Amino acid sequence: MSVDLQQDWAARVAATLAADGFARFERISTRAQLVTLGASLGRIIAHRDSDNDGVTILENRGGIAKRIGYEGFGAGALPPHTDRSGVAEPPALLVVVCRQRSSSGGECIAIDGRSVYVDLAMKDREAAHALSQPRTALFGGATGYLGSIFEYAQGGRIRIRYRTDRLAKYSPEITRYLPVLAAAIKRHTLRFGLEPGQGYVLHNHRWLHGRTAFTGDRVVYRLSLDPHPEFAIPSGFARPDLPVVVTG
Repeated sequence: MSVDLQQDWAARVAATLAADGFARFERISTRAQLVTLGASLGRIIAHRDSDNDGVTILENRGGIAKRIGYEGFGAGALPPHTDRSGVAEPPALLVVVCRQRSSSGGECIAIDGRSVYVDLAMKDREAAHALSQPRTALFGGATGYLGSIFEYAQGGRIRIRYRTDRLAKYSPEITRYLPVLAAAIKRHTLRFGLEPGQGYVLHNHRWLHGRTAFTGDRVVYRLSLDPHPEFAIPSGFARPDLPVVVTG
């Protein structure tokens, strides 16, 4: 859904996020406007790489992208992932705005974790069960977060936490299911470009995101937020009602 900045932006985005976990918008003319709109939706969460206003500038910075966890500062593809997977409570919302488009490539990719989970549960319930088991995934290194790809949360909801770089280690019990998961992610991947001033908000506990490789001077602004309580944006997605599998 595309949201009009001129009419109760935060409330309209919040309603869309509560339903779908994802909203697109356009006509962000300045960095200051991004910060103001972001703050109207939630509390800005500082990032390791953000400036004082909470904005992280994602652009090609050359050699730094070779360091573990800094791949966003290169021009290569970023596989689907959730942000800050190595902390117990990752920021709930990501706001991404294009400042300057690339010469070629640099498409955004986004994947609804709910669609992936339902896909697995319908086609390979054993995989969905295994990928939801506690203490099967370590994110962020030895001092990071030990959990699972699909986590059961309060209120019968499910949250997703995922990455495929060297900051993720998966137990032998679920390694066999990772190709099945990757195939489901691929089936539900959305690709879209952004022009300057266009952007999106996604729920980081439900949606994966990434980008394709690019050439040129692509510049993207990113904000991390926790939504204001009055918007009542739930974490993750509701556990779906699935048909009973009858065997024998």
